[in-house]
Amino acid sequence: MRSGGKTAVVAGGAGFLGSHLCDRLIADGARVICIDNLLTGRIENLRQFEREPRFTLIEADVIDPLPQRIASGRDRIDEIYNLACAASPPHYQADPEHTMLTSVIGTHQLLGLAAGKGARFMLASTSEVYGDPDVHPQPETYRGNVNPIGPRACYDEGKRAAECLASDALRARRVDARIARIFNTYGPRMQPDDGRVVSNVICQALSGRDITVYGSGEQTRSFCYVSDLVEGFIRLMACDKDLPGPINLGNPQELTVNELVRLVLAHLGADCVVVTKPLPVDDPRRRRPDISRAKSYLGWAPQVTLEAGLAETCAYFAERAAEFRQRPAEAVVNGADAVEAGLL
Repeated sequence: MRSGGKTAVVAGGAGFLGSHLCDRLIADGARVICIDNLLTGRIENLRQFEREPRFTLIEADVIDPLPQRIASGRDRIDEIYNLACAASPPHYQADPEHTMLTSVIGTHQLLGLAAGKGARFMLASTSEVYGDPDVHPQPETYRGNVNPIGPRACYDEGKRAAECLASDALRARRVDARIARIFNTYGPRMQPDDGRVVSNVICQALSGRDITVYGSGEQTRSFCYVSDLVEGFIRLMACDKDLPGPINLGNPQELTVNELVRLVLAHLGADCVVVTKPLPVDDPRRRRPDISRAKSYLGWAPQVTLEAGLAETCAYFAERAAEFRQRPAEAVVNGADAVEAGLL
């Protein structure tokens, strides 16, 4: 599916997912306007665009009034992808109020931009809207089991509110909006201090430190490689069918955290001790998407095997191990997570 000749706004485009989406859009011939406040996004993720005339970076926060150059400009905008929000627990819990406002005010403002420009809109929501699910696997019709006042609520409830805003804009026919519910995704450009299990395990194994497993390690996750997810974004934005609501995007292959640890250690040939710590508050016990809607409406399913994706991700972190160790402590959102990852 090609995006040639289009102009796309990617809010959060300097982040892990956003930068890969920018790569794909540019490769498909689109003009890309990236908006990012660079709190969790990194300029290094965008170095490939330094000489790209079809790429523009605007450093701005979506909770502030949008820059006049896009809000009032005459330039055409065809698509708006809203990926603006810290997405890993150490990052979104560092400033929970800002996390909530990013999801709510940011989505409201970007929907307003879409309405004014007649652009299609995609909200990057999350499987966290399902909370600690009582239904397994999770279909889009499941309404979730979320703690509205817990330490993860700033993200979970913020995304729920953002889904409400996007759905209301669609019902009112103000914006052609669609919602992607993203499950665990991994790949190159993940931050080593983001607290996610894949990056934590790889960084700890590469540093020769103990591997931290929270709880028993028998809680399950489903891991989707980043290129597969981006393909889902492109297909969702391009879909002309009447969608029934949000679309789950993730890999339905389920495995335990302990199984993931064994795979990473085997790939790296590492001999590390596994230590356990208490499970974080409201951490989900099981997580696996029902992707029936994605298959039916988008013709989408993951193609990259876990083994192939882990190989690419391990290579990325191995190549940058020295660089990550040299990053200043103040560049790390949560020092404890950096220590556990073997960075400090």
